[in-house]
Amino acid sequence: MGRALSKIGAASGPSCATSSATSSASGAAVRAQAAKVLHAVRADGRSLTDALARSSAPSDARDGALLSELSFGAVRLLPRLEALTERLLQRPLKSNDRILGSLLMIGLYQLIALRIPDHAAVSTTVAATRLLQRPRAVGLINASLRRFQRERDGLLAEVEQIEAARWLMPPWLLHRLRRAWPEQWQAVVTASNGRAPMFVRVNRQRISTDAYLERLAAAGIEAEALPDQPQALRLLQPVPTDALPGFGDGLVSVQDAGAQWAAPLLAPKPGERILDACAAPGGKTAHLIEQAQGPIALTAMDVSADRLETAQASLRRLGLQARVLVGDATQPEPVWADACYQAILVDAPCSATGVMRRHPDIKRLRCDHDIAALTLIQAKMLDSLWSLLEPGGRLLYLTCSLLPDENELQISRFLARQGDARELSLPDRLGIARTHGRQLLPTEAGPDGFYFALLQKQ
Repeated sequence: MGRALSKIGAASGPSCATSSATSSASGAAVRAQAAKVLHAVRADGRSLTDALARSSAPSDARDGALLSELSFGAVRLLPRLEALTERLLQRPLKSNDRILGSLLMIGLYQLIALRIPDHAAVSTTVAATRLLQRPRAVGLINASLRRFQRERDGLLAEVEQIEAARWLMPPWLLHRLRRAWPEQWQAVVTASNGRAPMFVRVNRQRISTDAYLERLAAAGIEAEALPDQPQALRLLQPVPTDALPGFGDGLVSVQDAGAQWAAPLLAPKPGERILDACAAPGGKTAHLIEQAQGPIALTAMDVSADRLETAQASLRRLGLQARVLVGDATQPEPVWADACYQAILVDAPCSATGVMRRHPDIKRLRCDHDIAALTLIQAKMLDSLWSLLEPGGRLLYLTCSLLPDENELQISRFLARQGDARELSLPDRLGIARTHGRQLLPTEAGPDGFYFALLQKQ
């Protein structure tokens, strides 16, 4: 059942070339910082993105890359690392020493998934114990990591018997994925535990896709076009955004290929009034404007003022205009519900189970009972926004979820409530047909998981 555990671990975290050049002192500091980030996710329930943003960023770019690798990698392998830690420690840690468990997991992640020499991984992790103000635990961390080195194969085989550790998924989510995707669930789980490919969206108002491919090639960046998505390119190796030619000049944006389906499906037309109801961080907002063949009156709204700042920065970089405002799509207010719209995009809040490879902390922070609460918000949002759509108008509902409750079942319930709604067909090449809408499943080199349903008001 599934690949050998050691192979899954290795595939989850490729080598980190930065580490070989990291000095012992800075290496210990990076491990200590990574342990704090992991502890914030495990003990405080903080998102990985937020925990990293609150951490002290290393001044050296290589140390910064290593911090990100250790943090994301450890969260990705967290069920396995926790099972190993439980077996390596003689007794449970005291509540105020739980960060030592996180540090031990950072050490284990290096030994399992990275090509850092074992002695360097152990010595820097042990040294980080002192930086965490736990000098008495130096022996504990050292002995635990040494024991793992000696008993590696047996310990890995033992934890492989634990389903959550083998598949790196909580039991409730495994159950839901098996039920929803009986034939595809193993491939979905494997892809969700891997690394997401990097896609970009070419701003064809500024440059053609072929011309931008040439710019990438001249910069030594390999990329390939996607036949069904004329604006999308897949980079064969991820690069920092500032390495992308013309990024600062608005020639290109970073956006998953799955998310790039939204604007063409809604198909904005010149002169239309369009509402992007959950707009932040702005990728789909910008794409709607790029997609239109003429001016549109676009309102970009989101409940988060902070995330809307990112959307506004993106619009400025791309040289695009939209009305941007804070608002709750479940509670219409005159400032944005002052007129009917010809098209509405609803990128609904959801479990985000389709983007777990980009946000592995989802597997830790989401719970089974969250799904019911999310479906209530989605339903309220759909009903609220439907009243703002003029007859003949289109509403595109999408989520980055893999779960039917949030997707086709949500649309089925909505169609039963709204007698003036009818479903429009979507392209056959777009994922898998469901009872309502279509589903993209995450694949190793393909897009993230997304669900789409296109509705028209009679």
